[in-house]
Amino acid sequence: MSFLEEFQANLESLPVILQKKYALLRDLDKSLHEIQRQNEQRCEQEIEDIRRGVRSGNITPDTSVIRFSDEALDEQKHSIRIADEKVALAVQAYDLVDTHIQQLDQYLKKFDEELRRERENSAISGVPAPAPEGNTKSGKGNEGGRGGRKKRQPSVVVPTEAQPALVNPTGMELDLPVDPNEPTYCFCNQVSYGEMVACDNPDCKIEWFHFGCVGLKEQPKGKWYCSNCTATKNRRKGK
Repeated sequence: MSFLEEFQANLESLPVILQKKYALLRDLDKSLHEIQRQNEQRCEQEIEDIRRGVRSGNITPDTSVIRFSDEALDEQKHSIRIADEKVALAVQAYDLVDTHIQQLDQYLKKFDEELRRERENSAISGVPAPAPEGNTKSGKGNEGGRGGRKKRQPSVVVPTEAQPALVNPTGMELDLPVDPNEPTYCFCNQVSYGEMVACDNPDCKIEWFHFGCVGLKEQPKGKWYCSNCTATKNRRKGK
């Protein structure tokens, strides 16, 4: 059984367990309120009896002698025990949920590591890794018309024996032999490799950029413009 399957199996039983604990909490709370109500009535009655005894002279007004009955004290002790049970049940429910949250965090961490390794392997082998649809493209996939022209993800360079694989996640220049006829892109003026993003300005002179060169780790949400086009737009707005 994989970690995900084990987590899902444990998660399926969580609502039932929590429901039982919450039902027991409600029962304890109901019992606690009932005992507290009875104890409050008993104590009020005993206080009134003491007052009448003091007024009639049957009871000496000495606070060191006057006390509640054993029944009233037992009810108070019982209330404390029930309250402690409620706290213990609440802690158990919290710990149970927290354990599942920690398990989920571990799974997400493992999944993220596996996804990162797949992307690294895809970059090394020259096979584009799957990417969500958007203005981030990989391989020879989607075409989109912007400004009357078609933008197309440049083909990923496939390494040969005389040409090592291109891996440049940081955006640093690569001093590697490439086909002189292979077009170059991005600020680094290198060939296509890995994940690339297209500038949404139809007049952008560069068009395509490597993730590492523009500081991206995932596809942008909405339209994305390179720093050159952004600066140009800002200058125009300032005029």
